[in-house]
This record gives sequence, structure tokens and C-alpha cells, in this order.
Amino acid sequence: MKKNNFTTVTLEKGEMNIYDFGSVKLHAYKTNDPIDDEVFIVEKNGKAVVLESPCFFDNCKELGAYLKDMEVAGMLVAYHGAGASFLTDAAKYATKNAVDYSENGGGKALITNFANTFGEAFDSSVHKVTHIIDEGTVTIGGIDFVIRQTAEAFDIEIPEIKAVYTHMLGHDCHSIVAGAGHADAMIAELKGMIRKGYDLILTSHYTPEDLKDAQTKIDYLEKLKAIAAVSSDADGFKAEVRKQYPAYGGQNYLEMTAGFFFS
Repeated sequence: MKKNNFTTVTLEKGEMNIYDFGSVKLHAYKTNDPIDDEVFIVEKNGKAVVLESPCFFDNCKELGAYLKDMEVAGMLVAYHGAGASFLTDAAKYATKNAVDYSENGGGKALITNFANTFGEAFDSSVHKVTHIIDEGTVTIGGIDFVIRQTAEAFDIEIPEIKAVYTHMLGHDCHSIVAGAGHADAMIAELKGMIRKGYDLILTSHYTPEDLKDAQTKIDYLEKLKAIAAVSSDADGFKAEVRKQYPAYGGQNYLEMTAGFFFS
């Protein structure tokens, strides 16, 4: 399955890109919200499993309406715990550390920040997890999901469609990189994806990508480390990164990265 092999359904605010794997369909919801959220639905035999949640009220309503003819078997809540007005009655699955991330850790801080920034449009309520899961395989709606715990939450492999979900990739935009060690960890994770030969890489803030995109990101992260090593301060670092990657989006993420490297 190539990343551009989809059909598109245009919605009032967002759009749905649908990948057909035969017995399984992947619905990739591009929210068009202020933080470029993506939500994924894996559908099999009329049952749907939702990966992550929209976090703006209008998207919660729109995606809920889209799902009205599917039986929602459950929802995996990893890095995006906000938006609890969405699918209030569905079973919610998460690892213990993902729950802590959204309720007490870095995820909670982000939710507070977004609520302050976007006001009443942003649903800051946190999903109540009903099923705590561990690493390994969990079957929901007749579909196997392989859970891989990360420092903040968890990634998800979907063997039946040769796809993997992780928080961020974005081959032509900046990412939040919390120092050289974090960059090395991201590189190791991306190399693992390449070794496993996934067809699609799904992330919370970008349309589905592929292994060529993963290699592009590895090269970017190596360059980022090299620039940081010869930069004397955050401003010089940011200026050189922008010079090297003039067309990249996510300038706010670059600001955050500079803060981590030169705190």
C-alpha cells in the first residue's frame, strides 16, 4: 500500500482519506485544526477501532457523525488524551504511563497550554481510560494491535495492514527534539521501522508517511545534532537550521527544540 493510494471524502471542516486493504480499511481523518491533528480509524467487518482523539469540539462532533454507521469496538488513547466529549461511551484503552502522561505529566501541561491558547474551541477534558493494557498484542474488534511502550505513552503496530502508529514524524517539518539523546532514540526507533518494512507510518500530526520519509527524518535528526554541536546558543542554532531547511514547517517545534538543546 503506497501512501498516496487513497480516496478522499471531504467533510465540513476536515477530510477523510480512506485506504482500502480489502478486508480492512484505514480511515485517516485530517482535522484541519490549529495543531494539525490526525485521527485514524481501522475498520473491519463493520467494526471500528479509533486511534487517538480529536481535541477540538467541532472535530469531535464531525468525526462522531462520520462513525455513526460503524460499531466502535474501542479507542486507543496514546499521546492525545484530551477531547473527552468524543465517543463518551466507547471502551478506552491505554497503558498506565499514557494515563499518567495525560493526567499528570507532559501531556497535561500541553492540554493546559492549548486550553489557554485556543479557549472554548478546545476540549480540555481528558478521556477516562476503561482498559489498562501492557506491552504486547491486544485484540480489539477482531484486529490485532501490538503495543510498544515509549517514554511518554505507547506506539501501535497494526500487522494486518503493515502499518505503525507513533506520535510524530513529519518528513518536511520540524519536530520536538529534547536534546541529542532524544534525537538518538528517535533515530533508533525510525531505523527499527525501516528494518520491519512497514508500508505506512501513521502519526498524530501528519498524513500517512512511508519508509522513505523515515530515512529523510533520520538524516534531518543527524543534521540537527551536528548543528547543535557547533552552535554557541539557541539563536545561532535556529538560524542555521532554518538556513538548511528553509521550506520546513513547524517553526514552533523548532523553538521548543532549541530550548531543549540550549536550556
